[in-house]
Amino acid sequence: MDDRLETIFKLQKNLEKMMSLDRYPKDVEGKVSALCTAIIHETAELQRTTNWKWWKKPVAFDREAAREELIDIWHFVIQASLELNMTPDDILREYQKKNKINQDRQKNGY
Repeated sequence: MDDRLETIFKLQKNLEKMMSLDRYPKDVEGKVSALCTAIIHETAELQRTTNWKWWKKPVAFDREAAREELIDIWHFVIQASLELNMTPDDILREYQKKNKINQDRQKNGY
């Protein structure tokens, strides 16, 4: 059985094959830039599921809506990973490397 991240990558590749990409940029830099814009907007949609407006009366947190927005972000992050020719193994290596840096920063009062 494939690991979970491999499965997610395969699902994203299959989704990409189904999509109309005539308006999608052709170069890698343009694709990554467009995906960053999509991630930013999906992040704003995720934030809207929270009670971040301190001046408004809070409403119940909709965990399901938040999860859906988070998965939208994941779609674009995985697509950006594919555009940068990253594999799940690459992601694990880069994550481990950056996690070590972040831990060192916390230990040293970053």
